[in-house]
Amino acid sequence: MLVGAQSRPRPAMSASKPVHKRSRTRTRPRPRTKRAAEQRREEEQRSRNLRLLQEGGEDEEDERRLEELVFGGEAALLERLQPAQAAGVGQTLLDEDSSDSEVENEAKSSVPPCKKAAWVDEEDGLEDEVEMTHRFRKNLQKSAKEKTLTVAKLQQRLREQFQSAMGGTPSWAERKDKKTKDKKDSDEESDDEDDDLLRKTGDFVSTSAALPKDVLEIKTCTDANHCRPSDSRLTTTQFHPLAQVILTAGRDRVISLFQVDGKTNPKIQCVCLEKFPVYKARFSADGEQVIATTNRGKLFYIYDMIAGKIIPVTNVRGLPEWEVMKFEVSPDGSLLLLTGSAGYLHLLSMKTKELVGSMKINGQVVGAAFSPDGSMLYTTSDDGEVYVWDVKSRRCLNRFTDEGCLRGTCIAVSHNGQYVACGSSSGVVNVYSQDSCLMETTPKPIKAIMNLVTAISSVSFNPTTEILAIASKSMDDAVKLIHIPSFTAFSNFPIFRRRTIYQAQAMDFSPRSGFFSIANNNGRALLYRVKHYTDF
Repeated sequence: MLVGAQSRPRPAMSASKPVHKRSRTRTRPRPRTKRAAEQRREEEQRSRNLRLLQEGGEDEEDERRLEELVFGGEAALLERLQPAQAAGVGQTLLDEDSSDSEVENEAKSSVPPCKKAAWVDEEDGLEDEVEMTHRFRKNLQKSAKEKTLTVAKLQQRLREQFQSAMGGTPSWAERKDKKTKDKKDSDEESDDEDDDLLRKTGDFVSTSAALPKDVLEIKTCTDANHCRPSDSRLTTTQFHPLAQVILTAGRDRVISLFQVDGKTNPKIQCVCLEKFPVYKARFSADGEQVIATTNRGKLFYIYDMIAGKIIPVTNVRGLPEWEVMKFEVSPDGSLLLLTGSAGYLHLLSMKTKELVGSMKINGQVVGAAFSPDGSMLYTTSDDGEVYVWDVKSRRCLNRFTDEGCLRGTCIAVSHNGQYVACGSSSGVVNVYSQDSCLMETTPKPIKAIMNLVTAISSVSFNPTTEILAIASKSMDDAVKLIHIPSFTAFSNFPIFRRRTIYQAQAMDFSPRSGFFSIANNNGRALLYRVKHYTDF
């Protein structure tokens, strides 16, 4: 009994000592040993399943054992799919998701450290400089010593130039600057802008504010009639109202049509009128016909481009004129205005070519222009008086004397109906507002343009009413392009001390101001590309 009592505690003592000793020296927790035992059991189960599969059995049982062999037991699969539990009780879900896995840690540790640059360019930190001696940037120089400017300073100069041209910073520009400076309130400001936009009606985009003054970005292109130059003076150049086509005509008795691309300008068609030197030619409002007159009688031609026929108009019943030279086509295409002698103006129907009615002014008619809607007619006489007519009733609405004009030469109305430009023999062009022309007997011009010194032969507004072209055929290169609304001449056109235009006989802008053409006395139809406008 004593021996048995002594032998029983020895195995307990020998078993407890090593356990107590391992618990002191072991650093990892005991669940690690439990996990190893589970893995051993898992492997034994897999080997058992593999042995059973090799021996054969039922299909469903085989599938289950195969799944256990590949994916492990159900408990092991669920354990792997469950995320690791957080060690602390107060750890949030965000902290659990942000913890990196062992694979991510290994990937991060494998990323090589950032290397230093092998060399550094000293010019990387320097600002780019722009040469100010270029002819497009000379007007931005404040002194002759400023040969170069940094990009930031050049942008500031351009911003100042724009503000001086506009008379201050536009409201839309100020709001944009505020949005860039205050990024925190950008969403609120955009909502306010949307509300302001929805409260207004009319045009959302104003193009007049976009054209800068002083310098016009313009490029010389191949002549419009390069494929068939004329050997005599050109009297007409006009762009087609709908197509990318230009018309030229002159004393060589030929009407030519060219396609405008600015590079080759291929010829489309030429129409020869025998013994008919063309004084003036114009497209009809719909662009399907060409009307041509001469200074050798009252005969005039109408060329139908659709039918390919040349229709002579020899005698208009009730038209007491011996010659028909100057004419205008109404914007709606219903009427043709013929300028007669002794101050008479005759309206013809474009459809029937019959006389509709006549009007008369004091003196000789030297210029006429329809309003954009065709309801009114402006005429000027050789004694400097301007008449405003109602076309429908043929009644004179107002009459006034052009300020400082001794002899009138030409007249033009802007496409938006806002301005009326009157040219005189002294080289002065007076620009009036339409309201003053209708309401006042002695209106004051908005601006008297005095850039030319010889008689003005032609004036023309571009379709967007941003440019006014004036010319005199009495001198070489006597052409100026005037910026609107500042009414200052662009300094870079024509090129100083280079005779390229010679005597300008006629001028015209393309329907969207992308091109500008001048017909001169050397038989050339000069063509220019206005880069500010992207369309034809």
